[in-house]
Amino acid sequence: MENFWEYLQNLTDAQSILSSGGFYLLLIVVYAETGLFFGFFLPGDYLLFLAGLLSAAGIIHVPIYTLVLSLIAAGILGNYTGYWFGYRTGPVLFSKNDSFFFKKRYIAVAEEFYAKYGGMALILGRFFPIVRTFAPIFAGVVKVDLKKFTIYNIIGSVAWVTTLTLTGYFLGRRFPELKDYLEYIVLGLIIITTIPLIFAFVRRRIAKSKEQ
Repeated sequence: MENFWEYLQNLTDAQSILSSGGFYLLLIVVYAETGLFFGFFLPGDYLLFLAGLLSAAGIIHVPIYTLVLSLIAAGILGNYTGYWFGYRTGPVLFSKNDSFFFKKRYIAVAEEFYAKYGGMALILGRFFPIVRTFAPIFAGVVKVDLKKFTIYNIIGSVAWVTTLTLTGYFLGRRFPELKDYLEYIVLGLIIITTIPLIFAFVRRRIAKSKEQ
């Protein structure tokens, strides 16, 4: 049991993923976080950033263009999987009991995000933890037109991967010493990506209390 929790902890640690699993585990994690409802806890944003940073440092032995294109493909396939899952399960998800890997409020957050931004939620949502996992699932639940979903899916994956991975890569090329401060970089990225979600949860609770 201890080994299981240690393994689970390693999956939430971007450095462990890149050092132990390398390129292929990186692709699996990106796919899981963008398409499988139990992948919401995986470190997508700072994993992409660190992948670019470590690629610049020569620690990941994959050309940057191969890295970026592969990550884009993993993100696209992940969203298609999420869409298919939502399409097949439909409203059943809203009646599903909460568990360690599933919370109904995550679907509700994705629903609110989608109601506010429409199809753009599938693009903007890539940059927000939890939303990027559940937005494609919700799109499947409401049966968004597949052609429109495909356009948003591709644009969103390209924007998300290129922005974070290439930022890490070019910063790593410009400032090679950054690889010595990975802990602080990860902490900063976690804070930056978590703040919008905290605001969303607080605003939702305030709105609920006003309704009551």
